[in-house]
Amino acid sequence: MAPVFATDAARAKVVRDAFREQARWCERLESPFTARLCAVLAEILDAHSEPGARILGWNGDPRRDALALRLCGGLNALARSGQAPELAALYPPAPLPDEDALAKGLGHVLHVHADALGPWLDGAPQTNEVGRSAALMSGLLVLADRFRLPMRLFELGASAGLNLQLDRYAHDLGGTLAGRVDSRLRLRPDWDGRPPPDAPVQIAGRSGVDLNPVDPVADGDRLLAYVWPDQPQRLAQLEVALDIASRDPPRVERGDAADWIETQLGIEPEQGVCRVVLHTIAFQYFPAEAQERVKARLRQAGAKATEAAPLAWLRLEMLPADDKISLRLRTWQPSPRVRRNVR
Repeated sequence: MAPVFATDAARAKVVRDAFREQARWCERLESPFTARLCAVLAEILDAHSEPGARILGWNGDPRRDALALRLCGGLNALARSGQAPELAALYPPAPLPDEDALAKGLGHVLHVHADALGPWLDGAPQTNEVGRSAALMSGLLVLADRFRLPMRLFELGASAGLNLQLDRYAHDLGGTLAGRVDSRLRLRPDWDGRPPPDAPVQIAGRSGVDLNPVDPVADGDRLLAYVWPDQPQRLAQLEVALDIASRDPPRVERGDAADWIETQLGIEPEQGVCRVVLHTIAFQYFPAEAQERVKARLRQAGAKATEAAPLAWLRLEMLPADDKISLRLRTWQPSPRVRRNVR
């Protein structure tokens, strides 16, 4: 008889609800397969498998820890690698499987491949979604039009740093063209409303930080496993971005975001350069104390910003009181009369 691991019913319910919530988000974000995967997992996870018991007894916030996506990444890696052919047969490009077939396949994998899934539960997902570069580029165009200065980029939660190399991609932003027009990676997001200004974006330097940096060469397969398998365009974009990064990888240091920004972003302004602190779907995962330290450093450096040495904060995040992701840009100038906030 298979061993039964102890779990707490109240904690298990919180975990199952987190998986169901993730399923709803996947549905909204047009990933029906991942939505069904999360929904089925919410029902079949039990204490008869080691991964199931560990997940149901999760000692933390399963939503904040993106627990469902940790498991989905591990399962996708097994399917992509060929280690679990019975699971791969249910994955795209196969038709969307019915819940019973998916439940049977998942139940088998959770038992047979428990050791392989364990490491995927140890760390948070790192998707490094390069489609976000288009949103960031629109913010940089506003800064380029406003200041006409080269920019130094500081990315928090940078993963493999693929969004740090956004000027190496071709962008079509509502008709405004930016980046490298001959790039093999072309980003053309749906655009509604007035396009961003047409101005030259010059990058003077780029660096980032992450608790667990991803090497775009050695760890590319891990990043690819976090892409939802029924979204082939995202997968194709990531594959090209990884190839571009392999030739000149952006510098991403290992460390805490607050510690790093306090070291890297000097309070004194950098003449002739617009410094830009940016991040995408990362800030919400920082501890509250780290968030406040980042904001404090920005205020300190912003207090000394000048027209010839401005500071900007560009973030694509979900605000706590909002139910959608928004792009926000704040700039600091030396006087409230010339301070400009773009939202």
